[in-house]
Amino acid sequence: MYRCFLSLLLLTSLPAFAATGTVTGELRKWHRIDVTFSGPQTSETASPNPFRDYRLDVTFVHRATGARRVVPGYYAADGNAAQTGATSGNKWRVHFAPDKEGTWDYKASFRAGKDVAAGVGTGTATSFNGASGAFTVGPTNKTGRDFRGKGLLRHTGGHHLRFAQTGEPFLKGGADSPENFFAYFEFDNTQDNGGTANSLVDGLHRYEPHVQDWRTGNPTWGSGKGKGIIGALNYLADKGMNSVYALTMNVNGDGREVYPWTAYGERYRFDCSKLGQWEIVLAHMDALGLMQHLVTQETENDQLLDGGALGVQRKLYYRELIARFGHHLGVVWNLGEENTNTDAQRKQFADFFKSLDPYDHPVVVHTYPTQYDAVYNPLLGYPTVEGPSLQMGSLGPVHSETVKWIDRSAAAGRKWFVSLDEIGPAGTGVKPDADDFWHDAVRKQALWGNLMAGGAGVEWYFGYSYPDADLNCEDWRSRDHMWDLTRLALDFFRTHLPFTEMVHADGLTSASADYVLAKAGQVYAIYLPNGGTANLSLAGVSGSFDVRWFDPRNGGDLRIGSIATVSGGATVTIGNPPGGATTQDWVALVRKR
Repeated sequence: MYRCFLSLLLLTSLPAFAATGTVTGELRKWHRIDVTFSGPQTSETASPNPFRDYRLDVTFVHRATGARRVVPGYYAADGNAAQTGATSGNKWRVHFAPDKEGTWDYKASFRAGKDVAAGVGTGTATSFNGASGAFTVGPTNKTGRDFRGKGLLRHTGGHHLRFAQTGEPFLKGGADSPENFFAYFEFDNTQDNGGTANSLVDGLHRYEPHVQDWRTGNPTWGSGKGKGIIGALNYLADKGMNSVYALTMNVNGDGREVYPWTAYGERYRFDCSKLGQWEIVLAHMDALGLMQHLVTQETENDQLLDGGALGVQRKLYYRELIARFGHHLGVVWNLGEENTNTDAQRKQFADFFKSLDPYDHPVVVHTYPTQYDAVYNPLLGYPTVEGPSLQMGSLGPVHSETVKWIDRSAAAGRKWFVSLDEIGPAGTGVKPDADDFWHDAVRKQALWGNLMAGGAGVEWYFGYSYPDADLNCEDWRSRDHMWDLTRLALDFFRTHLPFTEMVHADGLTSASADYVLAKAGQVYAIYLPNGGTANLSLAGVSGSFDVRWFDPRNGGDLRIGSIATVSGGATVTIGNPPGGATTQDWVALVRKR
């Protein structure tokens, strides 16, 4: 074997010469680089099963530092199945997102044996096993929203995720609905299998209102397919959102159209072209700066694989997800919606993800509002779980529940990022703008309730009693104003607050219904959901503080209210917002000069 060295002048998608692997992609930090091997000619239906009975792992070593990543690979049919629809071929592939510039050496391990992909035995070396090569990685050339300019989204020990490249903290705002986002009619082998009745043609999404949002140069597959789903993502990013919640499997669940396998009843064979098309969509999300919140099961099917255990079926399913999609920079793995697995099983699932995922993506779990303590308490401090995915049956407890899990996780020695991912009642959620333009209750209790507790952000669920609901939403414009209200809140936090250094401190004011976030002695944010004023305790704090006001309904610059400045050392009144007393919500920002 010999090695090839690639010039940084060749930062193109043209194949690079290698011993037996072909290197493609932009050879830049954080960008997807593929290494494709020619191996056994086989198919999705062949025996031995290419998904069970072969295992590809590629070890990448950074030459200058010795940093090592073992990345699982997968069977890729003809190597272009997303475009060709192929079900057979001799291509095996691994995706790699390098976190360092410089030269990386790689070496393939390719083993054959019964259920070797699920970790049953070590198998026998075969075909291109031992193939090796090298490539040189240059700096990223992406800026702005693109995750490739920000780096991997990581849990670094605080209550907020951070980007590895820039160190920027992440607050999310995005879509929880439709949960069956991948039930898209132009994905291969995607069809409704008797799910909950909805108004969609053939039970599948088309996202026709968003075809207009597709832009020249955006990706498609199979001669122009995909414009609706790609356009929908463009719209959401244009509204300033940065997250999408999507089930990767809903067999026997609500929708019954999303599954990675070759058939609805199959558990051991994966659909190469469909998953290749999912990859096109997820890659576009990286470019748009949209977190990929991938929910691996729902309550109706969390016992489907191996009877709920971590057996061959589940290991193959998790491995395929990690091999195909783990290189994406904004992935969060969710162990399940309204999860009913046992505590031991949830810990095994999380451990498995961490053992196989070379990028250490965050792992969270979603559960029923009545099951918080039973599910989350045993996971506090557990080393492979990074947070809860909160579902609220009603809006009132959002703030207190966020506070509870922030405090309990900190006390357990492993701080969680606490996201609000579903709001009730189930028939209501976020109503369309036509029914509730200002979204007062959602804005005040859910959006600001989570953020002012020190939460990590929100995703919006659409109730089934209204048009464009959780399973049949075709047009994200139905909640256009909710996206605006969400963006205003996120922008306020990013622009005006060192929010990762602040803690909830509601007891610092005299008001009973307000929320306070504070960095003691430096900056205080006071959210008044019903307007009015408050007295703020600055006891033990010295110096002068400016009082400015932010309008969470309309945004705009900070403004001066009835009092411009207060002094530390005592309890002070912050005055009224601009225009005098009001019943509308305002945010007071009290900052040390």
